[in-house]
Amino acid sequence: MTDHPEGEDEFLVLSEWDTTPIKYQREAHVERAKAQDLIRNLSLAVDQSPASVIITDTSATIEYVNRRFEEVTGYSAEEALGRNPRMLKSGTVSRETYRDLWRTIRDGRVWKGEIRNRRKNGELYWDSVSISPLRDAVGTVSHFLAIQEDITERKQAEQSIRDREERFRQLADNIKEVFFVMDAQYQETLYISPAYETIWGRSCRSLYENPQAFLEPVAPEDQARLFASIARIQQGEDPGEIEYRVVRPDGEVRWVLGHAVPIRDEHGGVYRISGVALDITERRRAEEALRESEERFRKLAEASFDAIAVSADGLVREANRGFLEMFGYSLEEVIQRPVTDFVAEESREDLRSRVANGVEGTYELVGRRKDGHSLRLEATTRIHTVDGRPARITALRDMTEKRALEEQFQQAQKMEAVGRLAGGVAHDFNNLLTVIMSYSNLLLQDFGTNDPRRDDLEQVQKAAAAAAALTRQLLAFSRQQVIEPRLLALEDVVAGAAKMLTRVIGEDIELVTVLRKEPSTVRIDPGQLEQVIMNLAVNARDAMPTGGRLTIETTQVDLDDTYARMHWPATPGQFAMLAVSDNGVGMDEPTRARIFEPFFTTKEPGKGTGLGLATVYGIVQQSGGFIWVYSEPGSGATFKIYLPLVDQEAGLNEYPATARAGLRGMETVLLAEDASAVRAVVRQTLERHGYTVLEAPNGKAALDLAAKQADRIDLLLTDVVMPEMSGRRLAERFTALRPGVKVLYMSGYTDDAVLRHGVLGPGVAYLQKPFSPDVLAGKVREVLDAP
Repeated sequence: MTDHPEGEDEFLVLSEWDTTPIKYQREAHVERAKAQDLIRNLSLAVDQSPASVIITDTSATIEYVNRRFEEVTGYSAEEALGRNPRMLKSGTVSRETYRDLWRTIRDGRVWKGEIRNRRKNGELYWDSVSISPLRDAVGTVSHFLAIQEDITERKQAEQSIRDREERFRQLADNIKEVFFVMDAQYQETLYISPAYETIWGRSCRSLYENPQAFLEPVAPEDQARLFASIARIQQGEDPGEIEYRVVRPDGEVRWVLGHAVPIRDEHGGVYRISGVALDITERRRAEEALRESEERFRKLAEASFDAIAVSADGLVREANRGFLEMFGYSLEEVIQRPVTDFVAEESREDLRSRVANGVEGTYELVGRRKDGHSLRLEATTRIHTVDGRPARITALRDMTEKRALEEQFQQAQKMEAVGRLAGGVAHDFNNLLTVIMSYSNLLLQDFGTNDPRRDDLEQVQKAAAAAAALTRQLLAFSRQQVIEPRLLALEDVVAGAAKMLTRVIGEDIELVTVLRKEPSTVRIDPGQLEQVIMNLAVNARDAMPTGGRLTIETTQVDLDDTYARMHWPATPGQFAMLAVSDNGVGMDEPTRARIFEPFFTTKEPGKGTGLGLATVYGIVQQSGGFIWVYSEPGSGATFKIYLPLVDQEAGLNEYPATARAGLRGMETVLLAEDASAVRAVVRQTLERHGYTVLEAPNGKAALDLAAKQADRIDLLLTDVVMPEMSGRRLAERFTALRPGVKVLYMSGYTDDAVLRHGVLGPGVAYLQKPFSPDVLAGKVREVLDAP
């Protein structure tokens, strides 16, 4: 057998055995083909139907939908088949409607009605629905056929008509305007609306009886204008609107806005007049109140300290005196000028966007004065209608000083936090350095002069000394270094330091000093003042790699409140000013803002610690002064140090050192130190110098020892900062137990429980860590020998 198309197998096989049925089989095949064509044509016809077609089984499971169903509902045939028509349920149709529908079609009857359904996208729409039962060959209902027509537009049109009718009815019942129709001579009232009674204060019936009652109540001063307008109407013209006053029977005066037009007959003659009259009394009162309000606003705006401007289409229309004073312009220079002319370049794009998009609210921008100076401004904008056009009313407040103070406060907080951290690190580090320096020194005492190990120990000592210098800078920056301020002539210290600076800055830099002839007395630690001068000179030298000029000058200044506000952290008063200037590379603003931060440096790695200027900052702050820096790239830098002037003669040493005969002794020392390594080396050092040492790891243990051996103790040597009980508290309780016993404090940083803001006061003995054995022994001897 040869291959043959699918569906013809049975026909071909039968034809091989029996040719008799071939005719009937062919006829059946033709009939089936016709039936299939008919089904296809019916399906195409249904798909082209303007109504949605849905066929379900008797359990309401969808078995067929046409193309219109897909278009109306948004569901594809694949999404609909096998589901229930409830998928279209909107939730707005009552349950009773659905019950009636189901009972009707279950009884084999056709149900018709209008249902609000929901599309796939959630949109509601109206369907006119007809559901018919379909029966099989024996008459049993086997399916349901639903024909649904989208009648949303019709329903909307019907609703629109109802809405319009309702609006017209409401208008007729509630309109406040007076509608009237009169004959051309005002001799007959053809129609008057009920609002006449409210405005004129007379009944409509009285006007029908006496048409002149419409004109007679018009205020005498307005009658001429009104009659002239009526005359123009009688001539066929439209005179437009007219405002006039009506005097009611109770004496109240109402303002009316009237507009009447001529009505012509078939010959073109005016035989009637129709018009409307609106009560505008409240509007006139509001306009008068608005004029008074605008006058008050104008006076208030002129008196305001803030700048106020009104702009439209991006141009300034009005500006108050505060605006003119803020930006330095005259009123003529401001009006009709673009608003962007008054802001700096960095704020123009933001302002353009706000104007273009009608953005209201409060925001900040940078303003620009006529003289070019910048202003930090807070702007509050509201959009209002002015003269029938949208306008931006903007109030500007100068925030320059406030923002500068905020930034300075934040910087101060940051510096304070870094200072605390630096002080804490220095405290712990000084304990370690005390141990390193002391033990290396003790070992050197035990080694002979030819011992090869001496070189190694000396290198350790050098490293420890360098580390100690670093911690001193940290403490100076954090204002936790113990200082011994004295009354000094600033010019004398600068002159003495200048002799050393020539060796420090190099021959390619010219040193110039311009010193005040009369001395400027300040109170400051002399060593710290020399350190300030040295650090600034070294910093200036590094800013002049190819040489230049370094100028140091002194003078006296009297700073007022205005200067102090503009130059934080300055304070008003009399100051000695030390200025150190160079003509080096200078600094940009971002660099200048960070120069006093510890460890910040612009030098190459290994060329600087970043603590030089931080140390200067800490010393000056601790001495009650402040620094002001001016610098620009390529124009060098000037550091101005302001120290409070003292009205006394300089040269007095307020804290003279007590002379000591030697380093050894035989007294008993009570040692209180919580760091075990420090405690061990201090004990060993003192015992080598002949002292008897009683050691305690904390304040409580020290008091227990003192209670047992109080008569034997000659000196209390205590750390300032200890857990549970501070050195100050320990000293108070110890001296109460044994009055007159000497106390020597030691610490790695200052503590206000012992010192007054880092300043050593009279009668307080203090030893700054780290220290060498000789320094420790010398200080102990000095305190024991003191009166």
